[in-house]
Amino acid sequence: MTNNASTLNISPGAGTVEKRRGFFQSRFWRRFSRHKLAVVGSMLLLALVFCAVAAPLIAPYEPHRIDVKAIKDAPSAAHWLGTDGAGRDVLSRLIYGARISLSVGLVAAGIAIGIGTLLGLFSGFYGGPVDFWIMRFTDMVMTIPTLIIIITVVAAVGPSIFNVMIVIGVFGWTGTCRVVRGETLSLRQRDFVLAAHCLGVPINRIVLRHILPNVVAPIIVAGTFFVAGAILTEAALSFLGIGVQIPTATWGNMLTDAQSLTVLERMPWLWLPPGIMIMVTVLSINFIGDALRDALDPRLTRK
Repeated sequence: MTNNASTLNISPGAGTVEKRRGFFQSRFWRRFSRHKLAVVGSMLLLALVFCAVAAPLIAPYEPHRIDVKAIKDAPSAAHWLGTDGAGRDVLSRLIYGARISLSVGLVAAGIAIGIGTLLGLFSGFYGGPVDFWIMRFTDMVMTIPTLIIIITVVAAVGPSIFNVMIVIGVFGWTGTCRVVRGETLSLRQRDFVLAAHCLGVPINRIVLRHILPNVVAPIIVAGTFFVAGAILTEAALSFLGIGVQIPTATWGNMLTDAQSLTVLERMPWLWLPPGIMIMVTVLSINFIGDALRDALDPRLTRK
């Protein structure tokens, strides 16, 4: 819970001590580092982000480069992870595919968190009819099979990376909305909010300066889990052929070769690398989300 030091005349000594310790001596890092899998996941995710950003520098070939003499070749010195059915280097497409998969996850999460936070704040703060109608609308959206709706909408508007980002985000805000609403319902009864009301502080200032900072922690946790879910959703859409379209490389459309029994049995280099990357990325993000939930929980004993 945040306190306004200017009105309560709180000494800044405690905060400065915490800042002087540095990040790796902070309470947050001590709590976070207890989750060893989350620390490993953070390192893997940072390495993955680096590879995605530096893809033109570290990828051995252009992702769309076709070698007609090396179609579905097994891993070799020239192609460490082999080539696909068009003679393209699997490793290069895997590296460039990280850009698309991570971008979809982050952008879709940003859209969903933005919508969910806005509706949750309005619903929890105003209550009454506003809360009733927002929650009924949220319940209605939650009853709809999300993946089926996303597939239907993407098929209607056309498959592209931008449409996939927007559709996943627009239909994925309900969880964040309910979390933010619950926190807001609790915060609006706190003394510092009631005091701000009595002092005549405008409502928008109360929401932005006193309530929103106190719901950032659950929003961050919800956002990490949503990124993982969005990556899986994009992979499923691309696997079905209605997500990001070929020749753009994503982990999802790289898995389309796995629809063949021959490929599954005799050419694992075509589907195993993207499958492993999806699994590692999603697990890493989920581990990080678990650790953030504990590290940012103010109800835990201060250690």
